[in-house]
Amino acid sequence: MHSNRSGSRGLLVIAAFKLLKGLLLLAVGIGALRLLHKDVAAEVAQWVNLIRVDPDSVILHGVLAKLSILDDRKLKHLSFGTFFYSGLLFTEGVGLAFRKRWAEYFTIIITTSLIPLELWELAKHVGPAKIGVLVVNVAIVVYLILEVRKNRRTAEEIPTLASTHRRG
Repeated sequence: MHSNRSGSRGLLVIAAFKLLKGLLLLAVGIGALRLLHKDVAAEVAQWVNLIRVDPDSVILHGVLAKLSILDDRKLKHLSFGTFFYSGLLFTEGVGLAFRKRWAEYFTIIITTSLIPLELWELAKHVGPAKIGVLVVNVAIVVYLILEVRKNRRTAEEIPTLASTHRRG
């Protein structure tokens, strides 16, 4: 139905982005479940040794300190949250890939609702990754709003088959 809509390349790029984020969060959720009933910091230290990261890294020590406070309850909550958000991202991505109008609205709503959280995180600590995420999400929302408006105008300009029949 929407296969000839202009802007479909942009929709496909956003769909691929959402699907990739969904896959990454799915992996995080599975990883969190695999850490249940284990010493999280020790497990991560093993991974660090496997990939040969500098053991004296300040960043690594910060990550290990944060991971050491994760208990089974927190890991379950983390996995549930990542699975839930992953499901939202898959829904957005698949809907956009199939060029569904509902997916455009759904993505606008979900992505816009997360921008205040991103701003709050940015206010706590400014970083290039946080700025990048915010910029990308604002760009996605702006693009989709423009796409929805353009498609609404196009749909209004094209007479329906029923109205053409009535005239004839």
